[in-house]
Amino acid sequence: MEAELTALAASGATTFVGLMATEAWSQVRGRLARFLARGEDSEAVDAELEESREELVAARRSGDEDSAEDIAAAWRVRLRRALRDNPEAAGELRELLDELAPHQAPGPTVTVNNSTNGGTYYGQVIQGHDISGLTFHSGGTAAPRREPGTA
Repeated sequence: MEAELTALAASGATTFVGLMATEAWSQVRGRLARFLARGEDSEAVDAELEESREELVAARRSGDEDSAEDIAAAWRVRLRRALRDNPEAAGELRELLDELAPHQAPGPTVTVNNSTNGGTYYGQVIQGHDISGLTFHSGGTAAPRREPGTA
């Protein structure tokens, strides 16, 4: 059961930290603060969440991924403790994560940069991620290949 709660806490922290830098955060923050406060002062937790969001945005702007990961780790620990102290809250956290799933980004953004210098190309060149079902028709035949240094 401990491993399941740890995995749930990790999933929750990843989801919440991922949403901190999105427009959906204003909707998520209050729900998460109420979940974490468990009947206590949710305004204090809300302030902590907002402070984490500001730190996360600043870290990502400056390219400081270590700090961004530290923020995620802190919330992972916080969620794990909340679940350990109140295992019945696991169902509530699962429901919250299911409800927030549509607000999450579809996946990581991948940047591809290509640079081609010199040479003659007689067909398409493709570089990408998850490409399938493509058909290309070339409009002619390739010229004979010349070895370097020949005219």
